[in-house]
Amino acid sequence: MTVDHRQGLLEPVRQVISTAVHPIRLVASLPTTLLDTASTQLTSRRELLAENARLQEKQTRVEARLQRLDALEAENIRLRTLLDSSYDLERPVLIADLIEVDLDPFSHLIEIDKGLQDDVYVGQPVIDGNGVIGQVDRIAPLSATVRLISDPSHGLPVQVNRNGLRSVAFGTGRLDTLTIRTLPNNADIRADDLIVTSGLGGRFPSGYPVARVKSAQTDPGEPFSRIELEPLGALDRIQEVLLIEREQTPEGTADE
Repeated sequence: MTVDHRQGLLEPVRQVISTAVHPIRLVASLPTTLLDTASTQLTSRRELLAENARLQEKQTRVEARLQRLDALEAENIRLRTLLDSSYDLERPVLIADLIEVDLDPFSHLIEIDKGLQDDVYVGQPVIDGNGVIGQVDRIAPLSATVRLISDPSHGLPVQVNRNGLRSVAFGTGRLDTLTIRTLPNNADIRADDLIVTSGLGGRFPSGYPVARVKSAQTDPGEPFSRIELEPLGALDRIQEVLLIEREQTPEGTADE
């Protein structure tokens, strides 16, 4: 051992033995190596899954935020449309939000979030950014019920904007159709004519857009034309509306 330590005479033997047992060492360490590799891979997989879950959660939050922003943008557009339409009005207006809708075939009613405390009154005209919606039918302290112009019991005095021909537009129970029943067959009314409020009856001021003529049919056997109108107001997607307030007298009191 002393000679080997000093002279290294057994080094070739050790190398041969080391070479011979190396595969055995590899085989013996294989389970540990496999376990370490599997543990590393499992750890990496768990980290990847956790990171993927975090990214998916972040994406969901971002998408929800984008949807909210889209909804706010659409609401802003609607409000700008309402306000832009109110600039042309001679009377002050009050903006109200929709609370509830009741559109059964026999009554087309909506509920809004303005009532007695906001000086809402029965018969008050209601419009949106495109045209007439209806009028206030009932009032509560904090809300009001509006009867739409599409309601079968609703009649609105109107006139043809082109020539001033007067009549009454009635609801049909359909949100996309009004009708005029009292014009004779020889009445001067055409498809696409603009129909506006006539001001008769004292509730709606004159000149507010109501509808456009879809069709005007005559039957020699009938005394009156069959006239269908398409409402200009968005009756099927109401969210905010304008209530036209009472006209003020020079002394500042409401004109009854």
